[in-house]
Amino acid sequence: MSDQTFHLPDVGEGLTEAEIVSWRVAPGDTVDVNDVLVEIETAKSLVELPSPFAGTVGELLVAEGATVDVGAAIITISGGQDAAAPASPAAPAADPGEGSGSVLVGYGSAEQVHSRRRKPAEKPVAASVGVVAKPPIRKLARDLGVDLASVVPSGPAGEVTREDVVAHASQASVFRNIETPEWPEVREETIAVAAAVSEVDDVRVESIPVRGVRKATASAMTSSAYSAPHVSVWTDVDATRTMELVKRLKASPDFADIKVSPLLIMARAVIWAVRRTPMVNAAWVEGDDGAQISVRHYVNLGIAAATPRGLLVPNIKDAQDLSMRDLARALEKLTLTAREGRTAPADQQGGTITITNIGVFGMDAGTPIINPGESGIVALGTIRQKPWVVDGEVRPRWVTTVAGSFDHRVIDGDGMSRFIADVAAVLEEPALLVE
Repeated sequence: MSDQTFHLPDVGEGLTEAEIVSWRVAPGDTVDVNDVLVEIETAKSLVELPSPFAGTVGELLVAEGATVDVGAAIITISGGQDAAAPASPAAPAADPGEGSGSVLVGYGSAEQVHSRRRKPAEKPVAASVGVVAKPPIRKLARDLGVDLASVVPSGPAGEVTREDVVAHASQASVFRNIETPEWPEVREETIAVAAAVSEVDDVRVESIPVRGVRKATASAMTSSAYSAPHVSVWTDVDATRTMELVKRLKASPDFADIKVSPLLIMARAVIWAVRRTPMVNAAWVEGDDGAQISVRHYVNLGIAAATPRGLLVPNIKDAQDLSMRDLARALEKLTLTAREGRTAPADQQGGTITITNIGVFGMDAGTPIINPGESGIVALGTIRQKPWVVDGEVRPRWVTTVAGSFDHRVIDGDGMSRFIADVAAVLEEPALLVE
């Protein structure tokens, strides 16, 4: 029986540091093997670290919000003994009933991790007295700004399901939670970091540390912007028939339990167009023997997702093999998992081409930055009714803009133009997908 020191382990993502998000224990608490000690944030995910020791918590060696290197001591546990059965981290997407798949350095996986999560003070939300919903669903509703009382339940016994909340949230404007606050009395607020920061009481600038997802995004975007010569092209599209197809799919019994949106047709259009112009799905690779172009004959379709933690780009593996229904399910799962902050690191690796749906923010077009390791990214603008000439007559049609940025080292202007034209052609006439 002696004091044990727990060092920040490598959580199997190849990362060198992590931020201490929240401690789940306090000095004096009694812990067993596999009780969750702390929640950390890496550049890719939130991870709960379980205790490899049983005993009493001695000292928390690192403050919440601090970033520490792998191998640094973070907590001491006294009066206990080493775990007979080693522990592993509770990854965000792991099944609580199974052993963890990611193994910490020096530990294995033998039993279920027991969370000691302290419940944070809940934000006030609209009253939902009489609403039947499980706690995780209520939390999701709070995160998405959804009043449960206004959600139509579809579950057994009138229970509000996860799908009900997500569907309700998607119907509202993406700007529904944006409010204009009053100017605070304090003219500047400085957020404390690990190093000492001088205190300033009467200033006008707020300092926010760059770490976690924001740090990873900044590094990736800077690397891409200054290494790959970007070229962007775009075109306007009459997407009326796409909107008609979306309406028919929503009414189809085969898609009754699946969220269907124009993004589904866009995803199928990109996959179809990649097959006709494979170089947009390639990658520039620097090697010891010089540069090479790696052409991937499969599509790991990335979907840029704005999450509470920042920009994530999870991807759907082998999307070219999925039916329309399976692709719709994969898109729904990917979006929901990203919103809940449960995207696994593996789901963000190995992408070959990306879609960014800027239309949900009311934008018509943009010139997006290519995701590192890829050569193309396609932006879908908002779809709105506009006057459009059809057979010599001006008619109201559903019109959008399809834009794309490409690595000019890999693909030339004719190829990128042909690719965007193919995507636009499918949105204009989805029947092209039927072969």
